[in-house]
Amino acid sequence: MPADLAVIGLGHHGLPLAQAAAAAGIDTIGYDTDPRSVAELAAGRCPVDGSLTVPEIRRMLSGGFRPTANPAELGRVRTAVLCAPTPPGPDHALDLTAVTDAARALAARLRPHTTVLLESPVPPGTTEGLLRDLLEAGSGLRAGRDFHLAYSPGRLDPGSRTHGFAGTPKVIGGLTPACTEAAAAFYGRLTDKVVRARGPREAETVKLLETNFRHVNIALVNEMAVLCHELGVDLWDVIRCAETKPFGFQAFRPGPGVGGHGVPVDTVGAHRPLRLVELAGQVNERMPQYVVQRAATLLNEHGKSARGARVLLLGITYKPDLPDRQGSPADEIARRLMDLGAAVSYHDPHVPDWRVRELPVPRADSLYEAAAHADLTVLLQHHRTYDLQGLAVKAQLLLDTRGATPTGTAHRL
Repeated sequence: MPADLAVIGLGHHGLPLAQAAAAAGIDTIGYDTDPRSVAELAAGRCPVDGSLTVPEIRRMLSGGFRPTANPAELGRVRTAVLCAPTPPGPDHALDLTAVTDAARALAARLRPHTTVLLESPVPPGTTEGLLRDLLEAGSGLRAGRDFHLAYSPGRLDPGSRTHGFAGTPKVIGGLTPACTEAAAAFYGRLTDKVVRARGPREAETVKLLETNFRHVNIALVNEMAVLCHELGVDLWDVIRCAETKPFGFQAFRPGPGVGGHGVPVDTVGAHRPLRLVELAGQVNERMPQYVVQRAATLLNEHGKSARGARVLLLGITYKPDLPDRQGSPADEIARRLMDLGAAVSYHDPHVPDWRVRELPVPRADSLYEAAAHADLTVLLQHHRTYDLQGLAVKAQLLLDTRGATPTGTAHRL
């Protein structure tokens, strides 16, 4: 059955796009090479933690969304959006294997007049280089003449109640002006505002800048957190005051690590490295170790050793109020605490099971009882369900890495 849209890659990038398209009345199929993910979706379950809820998936299905692992379906659509994952490789460069596989699957079935869009984070030049070459070689068609080709960076704020798909402007950069307008016509059905970039390279670099902006600024406040602790300065009060400046400042807050799906890119192909981004990555990667160091010091100051100490970790997801653990620093923090000989347990209302080094971590059923029993409680993520005032009263010793507890009730990062 023909469809208006094929979303290729049903992960954190693709599922929200498919949801927005289905809600807009666009006849949408979702293609993924993993038959288990397709089966989960067809059964009304989300295969990706923290992406969509079960009710949202079921609304998509009832609205006509069809998940499939059959590549033949790709030859019957008017628009195809590639949302394949691009995780960092061993050299920290983005791994484009999944994008390459998706492009080849589409190219073998690409029809004239189709609009092809790429949303995956990629190095600048990928759309008009690698992707274009694969599509033209596999289809015998020519981009910009026989089919439209453009890039649009994914812009998602998972779990946000204020920044939904429709209210977030969509940047697009086409291979030709006609390609840009074809992309604008599609995204104009999903979002309130479309922003035209000069071309695909500019649109690709938008994603690079936005992601690196986040990581560099988090690194700055993470370094400030270490410095302010040494100086005896309340960084959280500093940030509270600084963010009253109506220009030239945007508040970021420190934490035990960064997490999330947008990885910093400190080198782009054969081009020179981005030294500031590289340094920011090093700062952020040290934060789990710093948290464990602070935890051990606090225990020592209260007459206890990390070896044999009962440590309760609260909130092990990378973002509050979501089950998504992508890049969460909790795993490394737990490993380091275990290496010191601590007995680690956890509490998280969104994560029923957690394994570290292939071993299950004990999960606390009663938060207050567990905090009262633990020698040290460490808040890694502030979920809305946590009553931090009450927790501070119950906990023997509380380390707050998010600055969420009332002033004076806990030790802050």
